[in-house]
Amino acid sequence: MTMNTLSNPLARRLFLHKHALGTAPSGTGKGADLAGLIEQIGFVQVDSIRTVARAHDLILFARRQNYRPPALKNLLEKDRLMFEHWTHDASIIPAQFFPHWRHRFNRDADTLGKDWQRWFRIGYEDQFETILTHIRDGGPVTCSDVGQDEPRSKGGWWDWHPSKTALEWLWRTGQLSISGRNNFQKIYDLTERVIPDAYRGDVPTQAAHLDWACTQAMNRLGFATAAELSAFWAAVSITDARAWCERALREGRIIQLAVAGADGNLRPSFAWPDVMKAAQDLPPAPPRIRILSPFDPALRDRARAERLFGFFYRIEVFVPQAKRQYGYYVFPVLEGEKVIGRIDAKAFRDENCLRVQGFWPETGVTMGKGRMARLEDALQRLARFADCDVVAWGDGWLRC
Repeated sequence: MTMNTLSNPLARRLFLHKHALGTAPSGTGKGADLAGLIEQIGFVQVDSIRTVARAHDLILFARRQNYRPPALKNLLEKDRLMFEHWTHDASIIPAQFFPHWRHRFNRDADTLGKDWQRWFRIGYEDQFETILTHIRDGGPVTCSDVGQDEPRSKGGWWDWHPSKTALEWLWRTGQLSISGRNNFQKIYDLTERVIPDAYRGDVPTQAAHLDWACTQAMNRLGFATAAELSAFWAAVSITDARAWCERALREGRIIQLAVAGADGNLRPSFAWPDVMKAAQDLPPAPPRIRILSPFDPALRDRARAERLFGFFYRIEVFVPQAKRQYGYYVFPVLEGEKVIGRIDAKAFRDENCLRVQGFWPETGVTMGKGRMARLEDALQRLARFADCDVVAWGDGWLRC
């Protein structure tokens, strides 16, 4: 039986609409509007680098021009409509999904034990009850508040002091939750004091959890392989996702189709039965230029982004400066439904200035007056978001 083929332009359009990048960035950017946006895209990755703004804030700003960071802080720390934990990385997640993270807590308790005993200093397990009692009696803590008499190191995560390791272990396994951050430092509290009662009920069965993970991933991807469904939340194995796809296909819940990449190659994928009509009915994305976080959910799966957009991207934070092709922290630039380049920009708040240190258009992209004007508008918006008034262009900033 011949599979339907989803053209590359329609695949990109569907994918961007699913990720809230297919429409103009309107909305209040706070309260219920912001909560609904995060639920639509599934989660927002957290990252500490702030050359312009932190990743989670840039992700939301790209979709809501009225968004400002205090709105997310309110959802997390006041309204408790979000919680912070792991997907493929540390992320901010809608609180109603918390019951499904109970499976992750149990899994991590089983699988991380041997690795952590090998990676970290001995003694962290001895601190579990001490820390839980300390928090229960004295309230939330940061890693600076515990293990005061333990040796401290300036090394990386592998050289945490035992009490810091214990805090992270208790968080990864669900006994503690992040109640907030202070200067980006995590504040830990008992989970029952952070997660609302409504979301701490029964744990879904394994079957219900698998169906939820794959269904919700498909809703947000539009089309996917079993591996992509597995990777979306990092909540179920590829083997389990593949079994879900086989069963859903037999039951007629999903279909197989071929998705065309930017290079014309076809990739077999799964989708909901109405995918072709859904994609055809979507309006084109507006031609607005948006400067995206390197961790934007539309691009975090680098292989998928390369197939769909023909955009090869690797972050160079950990690459020695002399070996970098572009820069330390370079932002992808989206125009409508195409990635047109990448830009190296940094906010110098003490100088009230966002400096553009380089822009690299993609092959075949020409920077005419209209496109340059849209890029300048996007940079001005980004500068204001980063609390800067001026955009400064470095010498030789356009690199073809």
